[in-house]
Amino acid sequence: MQWWMFALSGGLIILIALVTISFQTIKAALVNPVKSLRSE
Repeated sequence: MQWWMFALSGGLIILIALVTISFQTIKAALVNPVKSLRSE
């Protein structure tokens, strides 16, 4: 296999992880804290 295939797959995995983490962070930042505390 070529070296760029490993680099591409590694970069793709990192990109997917960053998008997932960013989505979860933004979702948590936009939630009303009062609503979150009431449900606990």
